[in-house]
Amino acid sequence: MHYRIHQIKLKPGEDKGAIPGKIRKKTGAKVKDWVIRRESIDARDKADIRLVYTVDFSCDKKLKLDKAPDLNYRYPESGSAGLAHRPVIAGFGPCGMFAALILAEMGYRPLVVERGKAMEERVLDVERFWKGGPLDEESNVQFGEGGAGTFSDGKLTTGIKDPRIFKVLETFVAAGADSRILYKQKPHIGTDVLRRIVVNLREQIREKGGEIRFSSKMTDLSMEEGRLTGIEVNGEERIKTENLILALGHSSRDTLRMLQGRGLVMEPKPFSIGVRIQHPQEWIDQAQYGDPALAQVLGPADYKLNYHCKNGRGVYTFCMCPGGQVIMAASQQGMTVTNGMSYSQRDGKFANSGLLVDVRVSDFPSEDMLAGVAFQEQYERLAFEKGNPPQVRLKGFGAPEDPVAGSLPLFAVEAIKEAMPVLGKKLKGFDDPEALLIGVESRSSSPVRILRGSHMEANIQGIYPAGEGAGYAGGIMSAAVDGIKTAEEVAGRFGPMKE
Repeated sequence: MHYRIHQIKLKPGEDKGAIPGKIRKKTGAKVKDWVIRRESIDARDKADIRLVYTVDFSCDKKLKLDKAPDLNYRYPESGSAGLAHRPVIAGFGPCGMFAALILAEMGYRPLVVERGKAMEERVLDVERFWKGGPLDEESNVQFGEGGAGTFSDGKLTTGIKDPRIFKVLETFVAAGADSRILYKQKPHIGTDVLRRIVVNLREQIREKGGEIRFSSKMTDLSMEEGRLTGIEVNGEERIKTENLILALGHSSRDTLRMLQGRGLVMEPKPFSIGVRIQHPQEWIDQAQYGDPALAQVLGPADYKLNYHCKNGRGVYTFCMCPGGQVIMAASQQGMTVTNGMSYSQRDGKFANSGLLVDVRVSDFPSEDMLAGVAFQEQYERLAFEKGNPPQVRLKGFGAPEDPVAGSLPLFAVEAIKEAMPVLGKKLKGFDDPEALLIGVESRSSSPVRILRGSHMEANIQGIYPAGEGAGYAGGIMSAAVDGIKTAEEVAGRFGPMKE
């Protein structure tokens, strides 16, 4: 029998080979084979920090434990309807990539159109921009192979519960990720490794019959009687298809406006706005572990904080990057956006995270479906005008001359000021006067949701909105899972393409 056991604990640095003996001590059963399914750090008692494991194992003895779940991914059964044209996927971030991979593996020969460039060229464009060069509006931190997540920490944490998660993790490992992401409580890949993995996945999709076209922006739709018949690319090429997976990033504002004009039903949704806050990583290690030297064994410490303001707004940290750096992440001229990024070793001297405040739909300037986009653009322009990026030490935040506060709505400034003393009690040093605030962080999630029905189809038949840009995901993992689910819907209705 295969069982799952929780709360197997080791001291930092203790050999994982001790795990079978600890299971035997708990259960009285001799372990035949075992695999770690989860590893977390319990640092509540700084004097007695432990690594805590969930383990699947087999033995001959019958135990009163949960059976180990079957984690194997099972492809859906293909539908019977015929395809006149191959399915098209717009966008090659995590959502589009995994939608394309599943369809390619099932024989559907998908076509991906990505407005940005392939990884090799994209990285050069981004690095040139960071060194003070011009912004390429079609090849930047937001647009290009791998999506916005390519220039991030490569976090794979998610709040969703879905059996497809293990499929995503296994796919990443097979493409070159460290196998420890299969069980780490907070797995991450790092931007340097993620770039190589994305290229490997691109080649897998091509080898399995898929096609990926870069510098190919979807600029229009073709429809007949409420059903999709094709798309336009770069304002000139027409591609016939009856199935389009919209795997847009949440920065594809021009595409969203085109889709709105074509009658795709959307609704504004809440999102968040704020800043990047940066501290020396050693401060965070000290606060979380009690001894910063433990970071050599446990890895650099992270955090996740939140506060509920008196007026009901939430303040929270987002996308924390241990040993990382704050980056410029704009995709439009005259606007400033910040984000965080870490390499796989997370060995930088600083830690940063988004420090965000809830934005309500009632805060938007109008009732237009894309009013949240206009709201974002307003404050991104202010950030560009006031510093590109504006920066201030926490001790100066909110002062009349503060460029960061001047780049944020007043409610966000007031909420951050109210929250900081409380967050500083939750994490010692977080509210240190020398902490650096950098504005503006405005792209944590999409300010719009493209509505879809029970089979993930929009009001225009044949269009399947998915992932972050459509308002159904928040991060690499949830976007990838949504891409898989959308591919399954298409495959469940149609048979594979015939040669």
